[in-house]
Amino acid sequence: MRYVIIGAGAVGGVIGGRLAGAGHEVVLVARGAHFEALRDRGLRLRVPEGELTHRPPVVDGPAALGELRPDDVLVLAVKTQDSTAALQTWGPVPVTGGGTAAERLPLICAQNGVESQRLALRVFRRVYGVCVWLPSTYVEPGVVSAAGSPLTGILHLGPVWHTPVVHPHDTDETARLIAADLEKSHFEAPVVADVARWQYAKLLSNLGNALEAVTGPVDSEEAAALFRRVRAEGAAVLDAAGIPYVSAEEQQAVRGDKVTLVPLDGAPRGGGSSWQSLTRGTGTIEADYLNGEIALLGRLHGVPTPLNDLLQRLANTFARERRAPGSMPVGELVRLADETAVQGSGEDEAGLFG
Repeated sequence: MRYVIIGAGAVGGVIGGRLAGAGHEVVLVARGAHFEALRDRGLRLRVPEGELTHRPPVVDGPAALGELRPDDVLVLAVKTQDSTAALQTWGPVPVTGGGTAAERLPLICAQNGVESQRLALRVFRRVYGVCVWLPSTYVEPGVVSAAGSPLTGILHLGPVWHTPVVHPHDTDETARLIAADLEKSHFEAPVVADVARWQYAKLLSNLGNALEAVTGPVDSEEAAALFRRVRAEGAAVLDAAGIPYVSAEEQQAVRGDKVTLVPLDGAPRGGGSSWQSLTRGTGTIEADYLNGEIALLGRLHGVPTPLNDLLQRLANTFARERRAPGSMPVGELVRLADETAVQGSGEDEAGLFG
C-alpha cells in the first residue's frame, strides 16, 4: 500500500517519516513554507536515535499525483478545523480503474477529537478512526520531532462505519494490514472495534491543550488543579451523555512505559498541538473541537461547562490575535475560571428559582 499523508505536520510528518524509514511507500502533502522545505530539503525527522532525513515525494495537492492508485491509503492528519477543506479536495479525486477516492479508498483520521471522522463519513465510504498517542512537535518548516522511546507512539485503530460486510463489533482486513505496517515502523497499533472509547479518553486529556497554550506548561500545582477541574467537567458531560471512555487505569495498563519521552538534541518539546499552533502563528486553533466538543455535549444534555467554555474562548482569542503561547499568567486564568464558575452557578440558580 502507498500512504498519502494529508497534513505532514507533527502527527502526519512523524507517521509518514517512520513509515518511509521502514521501507513503505509514502507521499507527503503539505502547504506553504513547510511544503517548500520538504520539497527542497526532505523531511528532517528528529527522534531518539538522531536526526533522520527522508525524501518521499511531496505535493501540495492531488493535481500533482494525477489519478490515485487502488492501493492508496489516505491519512488525514490536518487539524480538525481544516478537515472539511481537505475532504472536499481529496474526495473527488479519480482512482485508476474507475470511481473516486471517496468511493474506493480507505481514509484514516489520525487527529485529536472525534468530529473529523463524522465529517469524513459525509464524504468517504470507508473511514477509520485513530486514537493518537504520539508526543510530537512541528514548529519549524521541514522539521518534525518525536521524543517517544522505545516506541514512537501508540495508535489504536478501528473502522467507524457499519455495513452488512463489516459488523460494528468486528474489525476488517484493511485495518489489520495498516496496523501491521505501522508496527514495523516504531508504533504499536492495536486494531479495536471500540476505537471511540479510546478517542473520548484522549479527548479528556486534550482538554488541557488550551490551558497549556494560554498559560504554558502545566507544571505547577495551581495549573494542575485547574486542569483537574476542567477534566472533571468533561467527564461529567460524557457521563451525562452516556458516552463510554477508557479509564486511566486501562490506559496505563496498555501503554505502560512503551512511550517514554527522552530529551532530543536541538528539539525541545515546548508543548502540545494547540501550543504549536500558537507558536507557528497559524491564526487558528482546534479548541472548538476539544473544549468545544464538551461545550456542545453539555448544551445537548443540560450540563454546564463554564471552564471549557472559558478555555475555548481564550484559545480562539489567542489564535485570532496571534498572541504568544503561554503569555497569560496561570494565576490570572485561575481567577477568571473562579469568576466564571461563580457566574455559572448564579445563572443556574436563576434558572431554577427565578
